[in-house]
Amino acid sequence: MPILEPRHDLAHPVEGDTAWSESYYFNAYDPGTDSGFFTRIGIRPNEGTMDAGMSVWLPGGDLAEYRAVREQHEMVDTVLDVGAVRYEMLEAMQSWRITVDAELSTRPCTPGAGITAPGTDHPVHVALDVRFEAVTPAIGTDGRPGGGPRSAAAAAAAGTVGKGHLEQAGRWTGWLEVDGRRHAWTAAHGNRDRSWGPRRWGGPKMWRWFSINVGESMHFGGIRLGTDAGDLHRGWVWDGGRATSVAEWRLRTELADDGVTHKVVHLQVLDKDDRAYDLRGDVLRVADIGRAGGTMVNEGLARWTYEDPDGVDRIGYGICEYLHQLDDGGKPVVAVV
Repeated sequence: MPILEPRHDLAHPVEGDTAWSESYYFNAYDPGTDSGFFTRIGIRPNEGTMDAGMSVWLPGGDLAEYRAVREQHEMVDTVLDVGAVRYEMLEAMQSWRITVDAELSTRPCTPGAGITAPGTDHPVHVALDVRFEAVTPAIGTDGRPGGGPRSAAAAAAAGTVGKGHLEQAGRWTGWLEVDGRRHAWTAAHGNRDRSWGPRRWGGPKMWRWFSINVGESMHFGGIRLGTDAGDLHRGWVWDGGRATSVAEWRLRTELADDGVTHKVVHLQVLDKDDRAYDLRGDVLRVADIGRAGGTMVNEGLARWTYEDPDGVDRIGYGICEYLHQLDDGGKPVVAVV
């Protein structure tokens, strides 16, 4: 599994594709305060924009959201400011600081909450000041062509989900303040990723993306992506100080009554050293974070249970994100399994 150098935490050369972007993503969850966030900043210099999204898991079940966009024609990397959201690189491939201070709109975000009814949104003042410290190397691909043959599924995915990509697990320290009430994070973990190259959200038929942390010594990240040529399985396992590539994400999903929203995820991760990891993800909250042009993205926050070789259950937390392409009747064109 490739370990990427610190230079890949800096801006990459911009190519001519109009959909070329460089994006940064972070997630976090602190079980002690039942709070966390997921956030993304994307730079699209060929379109002349930089946009930010910040979604905060509030204690008690609500989701607070903030969106901003500004003009940006040149690449930036160590400090990214969009509206009230700021990312600051403290040390490449090791440490980042994220802050926000703004009025955010909120909505219910628990399994079964459904579409928020008109008038149920309400503003809250959110201040956040947190620091990410890596506990694994940055794992991924530098985007350069490899020497070996490429599968049909990999070729079909090219040009839709980025060219280069890295992921990294870490611990978070700091605090979240909601309407003046401060919540100190003492046991927060999460992952970050970074992608560069052409990205078209409507390209994949579906995807199932995972970002899972079980303590500080076991982490999973990657994607199962549907293409016309079959499913592409990509990802990594960090287990006891060692990284291996994922061979397959085997899934069985229990759905809510709407037939789309995931409720329980039964996941077996097979790595390329023939090891199998069986996990159960009980989804605590699901955020419908976007519907456009027939594409739907559900961001799930889950409590993950892994039974270790000694038969002991180990508990972790993380994201299970399901992207669906919907037909004219609002049903996924690829059945959810």
